[in-house]
Amino acid sequence: MIILPGTVVTVTNPDDTYYRFEGLVQRVTDGKAAVLFEGGNWDKLITFRLSELEAIDPKNKK
Repeated sequence: MIILPGTVVTVTNPDDTYYRFEGLVQRVTDGKAAVLFEGGNWDKLITFRLSELEAIDPKNKK
């Protein structure tokens, strides 16, 4: 799948603090994506290289 703003993604880099976290892409520029994570009482916007992200198909999620 193509990663565009509005895409739900998961972090695939096992060396990253946010490994396996799921978030919503806010913007994509220069091979990087800003991903918004929301977790209860906190929100965080983090930038990742596109190679560190994998798009999730929300239809297949249970």
